[in-house]
Amino acid sequence: MDSLTIIIIAVGLAMDAFVVSIVSGSAYKQLHVRHALRMALFFGAFQAFMPLIGSLAGLTLREYIARYDHWIAFGLLAAVGGKMIYESLKIKSVEENPDPSNIFVLLVLSVATSIDALAVGITLSLIAGSIIVAAIIIGLITFILSYLGVYIGKRFGHFFESKMEAIGGVILIGIGTKVLIEHLFF
Repeated sequence: MDSLTIIIIAVGLAMDAFVVSIVSGSAYKQLHVRHALRMALFFGAFQAFMPLIGSLAGLTLREYIARYDHWIAFGLLAAVGGKMIYESLKIKSVEENPDPSNIFVLLVLSVATSIDALAVGITLSLIAGSIIVAAIIIGLITFILSYLGVYIGKRFGHFFESKMEAIGGVILIGIGTKVLIEHLFF
């Protein structure tokens, strides 16, 4: 898998964390650099770690699913992307936004936003070269977007929230379709 595709996957995966960062940024009364850094570090680390776990699961199953790996990759990416699009269309109430400065809340948000990366890790184990490089790229892009998201949220509130999550979903579905087409026809 080429670097550009991994970067595009990383941006798609980072959209959940980006959206949560925007919402969290809008919740801070007094925003400090440490708030944005902490959130970005948690989200980036979890987004980098989860594909590694998913990849280990995928590698153990690789020999059993090799004939259908392109369909599995397509299905997982389409499911994750579809879920992101669906979530972007749901109406979210203000009560759903817990205190982002609480470490326990931050841990829960980090796990929740990185579950998709676990599924993508399974896919990457089937089609990518180095999962370590992919995980680092995913973690860095998530870190950067989460850091920026906190400040965007503080400045602009909820304006971008659902649009970004939907775009991330479309990106993942597009990459899944690309994998399927390449495997079937090229």
